[in-house]
Amino acid sequence: MSQLPQPPASEAGAVAPQFLGTRIRGLRKRRGMTLQELATQSELTAGYISQLERNLSYPSIPALFNIARSLGVTIQWFFASEATTAPEDQGYVVRRNSRLSVHYEDGIVDQLLTPQPNRQLEILHSRFPPGTYSQQSYSHDGEEAGYVLSGCFELWVGERHFQLAEGDSFSFSSQEPHRYGNPGEKDAVVIWVITPPTF
Repeated sequence: MSQLPQPPASEAGAVAPQFLGTRIRGLRKRRGMTLQELATQSELTAGYISQLERNLSYPSIPALFNIARSLGVTIQWFFASEATTAPEDQGYVVRRNSRLSVHYEDGIVDQLLTPQPNRQLEILHSRFPPGTYSQQSYSHDGEEAGYVLSGCFELWVGERHFQLAEGDSFSFSSQEPHRYGNPGEKDAVVIWVITPPTF
């Protein structure tokens, strides 16, 4: 769990750091759960979740996935944007400056490229700074595919390990434990497609 870095000013859809913690705390309270109950269900510590709720840190990707599952939502529920969507675009078009985003530890950022509410798939734009990894494997329902837009990317699916470069693509069952990261010296950008939108 890392301290909150400020998102780059040019990043489309960047949101105030305090939004994620506020969303977690608000949903937990609406569900009538104590901090300890959420910690137990999500297999995290109460102290870790408290840090997130007080906007002192960003979560890892697997940690936010476990929190979302314990609260009965998908990670998509935590995406937010300071920009507003034009009425004529709603449900059909996502403009670059109005993408919904979520920030993770180490500066990893996901942006939602599909409009809400999603139907049978979601598309994500993921940026991984150099040397950042999803340290723990996780799994969920559905299937996913990806395309490495820039940089290099490392992917583990079950017992398999892949080194990917710009222009490479991949696909696997989300039910297989998976993790990934950027072993390179510049940002890696990956476009993900997940169906159904369970992430």
